[in-house]
Amino acid sequence: MLKSIVIALAVLGSGGVQAQHSAALAWSACPNDRIGMECADLQVPVDWHKPDGRRITLKLGRLKATGASEGAALVAYGGPGAPGVGLTQSVPEWWAELRERMDIVTWDTRGYGKQFGGLGTGLPCLWSRTPIAEFPEDDADFARLSDTNRGIAEPCRQSDPELFANMSSADHARDMEAIRKALGGAKLNYYGASYAGFYGQAYARLFPGQVRTMVLDGTWSHSSADWGRELEEMAKSNEKLLTRFFTWCAAGECRDVPRKWRSLVARADRTPVPAGNGVAYVGRDLQSFAIGAAKRGEAAWPALAKAIREAHGGNAAGFVPERGLRYPDQSTGITECLDWPRATTRAELDSIVARLRRVAPNAGAANTLATGTLSCIGWPAPVTNPPTPLPKTLPPLLGAGAWGESDAVGRVLAPIAGSSTISHDGPGHTLYGANPCARDHINRYFADKVVPPQGTKC
Repeated sequence: MLKSIVIALAVLGSGGVQAQHSAALAWSACPNDRIGMECADLQVPVDWHKPDGRRITLKLGRLKATGASEGAALVAYGGPGAPGVGLTQSVPEWWAELRERMDIVTWDTRGYGKQFGGLGTGLPCLWSRTPIAEFPEDDADFARLSDTNRGIAEPCRQSDPELFANMSSADHARDMEAIRKALGGAKLNYYGASYAGFYGQAYARLFPGQVRTMVLDGTWSHSSADWGRELEEMAKSNEKLLTRFFTWCAAGECRDVPRKWRSLVARADRTPVPAGNGVAYVGRDLQSFAIGAAKRGEAAWPALAKAIREAHGGNAAGFVPERGLRYPDQSTGITECLDWPRATTRAELDSIVARLRRVAPNAGAANTLATGTLSCIGWPAPVTNPPTPLPKTLPPLLGAGAWGESDAVGRVLAPIAGSSTISHDGPGHTLYGANPCARDHINRYFADKVVPPQGTKC
């Protein structure tokens, strides 16, 4: 049994955290470990604004440096929450080169317990991962959506109201600060993939003076001063994906597809297109699936062209995803609903959707957070961690990403002098694990603080 280490903490100012005293972490072999990873428990407040209140346990994992350690890199994989220990155990080869000079440390994020493979304190429920609702047609429909979402969320809230209300990316960031202090107090080196990039953005806002290096890989912007404009950028990114596909079609054997697409979407919005087994898709459904297929690159494009043709003829079965979900990548849960603004009235939502359809006539509002946050309308907890620009006083940060992602993280880092973003002109999600060129640049940045030139492509 691993010892639990209690870190006594005090909340300062706008939410910063300071350790009053700490004990050394008690490291021992992780459960069922086969790669030499050590684990330790760290206790932190469930509510960082009540430092003397109830505590929860974070499970930490460490791969010690294979050479002389020059510090630690804290890594997180997103999800929005994930079992960092188990994921790191599954991909130790990712970190082999960086481990020559640094310890690799990770943790199982708060709230995402054993039902998600985590070893720390979890929220004792499985919240629903329902398909995203249709856009409400009137105020009564909006009210019904609000009631439905609250009914889905309320059983989880009641299982642990305090933890339910404290699972935002800012709460994860405060946990990161506690981990940094427990590791000895050196400045933070952080790698955040996908949703964990939002933890990094929150940390950079809360503790800018404690950042040594930070990599945001395959993430999006949670640092815009104008959220409506950021939603437009999401829609434009999706439009660019479809335009890339339509350009390929126009030069090949599916010249008819670009012409058929918009009429298909408009017709589906009036009369959903049957897909079999009692399922029928409206225009936004088709847009969501088409964006996902377009993002996978040329290997997926012939099947997409075929699906569009068949749907135009009245059969949308080609759009049914293998997993059988209507929105395989758009489910929204507890962390997201604490992080992202959501419409409070139907009129506000209608205005946002109309704005996105103007800037992205082929993609519309599909696969943006205007759609994703439909599941948060009526949520029984407020947004506690809204998007906010990063401080300009941060040291140079490094971003990375494939199609769309590199543009988004580039907007995050643009105000920070000396920062750079590595881009991959192709499909994919995050670069470190699959792109050796990007991994080399990231490792050099962590070890020696060398930022690659702006415009670096991998």
